Amino acid sequence: MPSQNGRIHHIAKPFWQDREEFTTRPFCGGVMCNPGADMDIFLHIGAHRAASTSFQHYMRANKVELRARGVAFWGPVRLRNGLLHGLMPVPSRRSMAQQMARAQGRIALKLAKLEDRGFDRLVISDENMMGSMRHNMRDGCLYSAVGERMARYHAAFGTRVRRVTISLRTPQEYWESAFAYCLMRAGQVPDAGRVARIAAMRRSWRDVITDIACAMPGVEIVALAHESSGGHAGTRLAALLGDGEVPVHHAHMVRNARPTMSELRSQMDACGALGNAQSLGRDALDFLTDETRAAMAEGYQDDLLWLRAGADGLARFCEETVPEKAGINPVHGAPERGQVHGTQRRHMA
Repeated sequence: MPSQNGRIHHIAKPFWQDREEFTTRPFCGGVMCNPGADMDIFLHIGAHRAASTSFQHYMRANKVELRARGVAFWGPVRLRNGLLHGLMPVPSRRSMAQQMARAQGRIALKLAKLEDRGFDRLVISDENMMGSMRHNMRDGCLYSAVGERMARYHAAFGTRVRRVTISLRTPQEYWESAFAYCLMRAGQVPDAGRVARIAAMRRSWRDVITDIACAMPGVEIVALAHESSGGHAGTRLAALLGDGEVPVHHAHMVRNARPTMSELRSQMDACGALGNAQSLGRDALDFLTDETRAAMAEGYQDDLLWLRAGADGLARFCEETVPEKAGINPVHGAPERGQVHGTQRRHMA
């Protein structure tokens, strides 16, 4: 429109018209009327180094079967491509409230599109929702900002969030896997000061779960042990949806596994850290001492005991696993079957 000085000022289009997902759903005072009200959202939030990448691969590999059941999936590829921009405040000319409002509108449009396509359940999986592994390494503890972060996700998705699942792993294995990951990705070996801070860490998985429960009141939290469920992605999906009928294909696929010892030694040799460690008379891959591992293992067992005792009503511990296909129970003392052995004297199994 022309101004008093004769220049033309262009009026920016509303943000919802800048995207392909523009829908004709009615708006009330500029706000979409109850978008995604019938969509149930289930969050799989990690943790890192607990088979999250394998779970996301499983979901993508079974997208056709899940689509037939009305289950949609958003993974890191979708979430980290601008969909959630502004949900966590970034330096901008817009205020934090404005950034959050735009993120909520963007999410509402996506949910409305999924409903129009017939989906009624949405699984969202991204281990970075709790925080990054780099921040854990920097802070020397487990997800110190998880409460604030999950409160923002709860505000963005609203009351549609039905359940949150988190996979727990023994701290000593978690940190050693994190060290190996950083070594392979960034070529960095943790210094003695950082390892000492992690060894002296008092923050446990119980604290992480407590922070999540405080940030998301009314949302069911389900905790799983990586040791029992990490090898079967279907177990985690069943616990997340509360439905035992889940796809069985690609459930045992492993992605982004911890590097082998030979790969780690080759990488450390390339970084020049292998010779330095050997000159000090210790194994280069012994990031944690035996005493630290034992203390972390004991603390982890305390966390599991707390979960099994009811977790103060904050979370539910799921130790169930998806059964394999039923097999034949052989007769005791006669395990051989086949044409040569006939009917095994007609014994009943």
